[in-house]
Amino acid sequence: MNFNTFLRHLREGFRSVFRNGWMSVASITSIIVSLFILGVFILLVLNVNQLADQADSEVEINVFLELNVDQSLRQELQQEISAMTEVSTVTFVPKAQGLQELRDRLGEGGESFLQGYAQDNNPLPDALRIQVIEPTTVPFVAQKIEALNKEHPEKPILKVRYGGDTVQTLFKVTALIRNIGLILVAALGLMAMFLIANTIRVTILARRREISIMKLVGATNQFIRWPFFIEGALLGGIGSLVTIAILFIGYQQLVAASVRSFGIASVITLIPLQQIWPLLGSLLLGLGVLIGIWGSTLSIRRFLKV
Repeated sequence: MNFNTFLRHLREGFRSVFRNGWMSVASITSIIVSLFILGVFILLVLNVNQLADQADSEVEINVFLELNVDQSLRQELQQEISAMTEVSTVTFVPKAQGLQELRDRLGEGGESFLQGYAQDNNPLPDALRIQVIEPTTVPFVAQKIEALNKEHPEKPILKVRYGGDTVQTLFKVTALIRNIGLILVAALGLMAMFLIANTIRVTILARRREISIMKLVGATNQFIRWPFFIEGALLGGIGSLVTIAILFIGYQQLVAASVRSFGIASVITLIPLQQIWPLLGSLLLGLGVLIGIWGSTLSIRRFLKV
């Protein structure tokens, strides 16, 4: 195909979009609605996955030490835990800090429960707080830490706590959320593809006489196809760009509203738009153009057999 022929196909593709008026509007509207639903669900899944990742990352191991553990033994134990390949950080939490953190968690309602406890009669032991690289390894790491107690005659570890069955349930729930999200996004994507393709098919069906005449006067299949390919890509691209604009403006307003309502330090935070738009924008634009071309390809094939 030479350059002049390509320009002709490009010109015809643009003309067809405007020439077919309401049919083009119907196709673009179908694309906007379908991609909007898909985009909203992708944003929902991304934010739910972030909450799941946040819940996983907050799972930690607390190692409570015996009261008679001196500083040198505690540091030795801390170094042994830090040397484990699964461990990212080990933080020493003195019992005074542990008592203050407990007061903060309980709030005003628990102040009476802790009344009378101070530095000299603190009932809490010193502790080590461990974060792991991969949250799902928490039970395994906890077992390895418990095994360290047998290697020291002083038995410095009083208790290893990480949530047990609760943590295992959390991992199962977050994995289920991710899997369901991926399945639903894929299903919605397929539904959008077939809905948009069928709408474009109706558009081309209304022009079957034009295609038949071109075929009868000797136009090749490739010559006939190209303007429709370009038209489909334009319809998909226009619909995608409108969808992206609506989604991003709406999502930005939602993020701003959530900050005003819950505060910057809220536990529930939405992913900032600047972290999402390159990937999601490219995905929706590429999907719209691809579906437009695909719908045109499927629809025009039957009319080329004259």
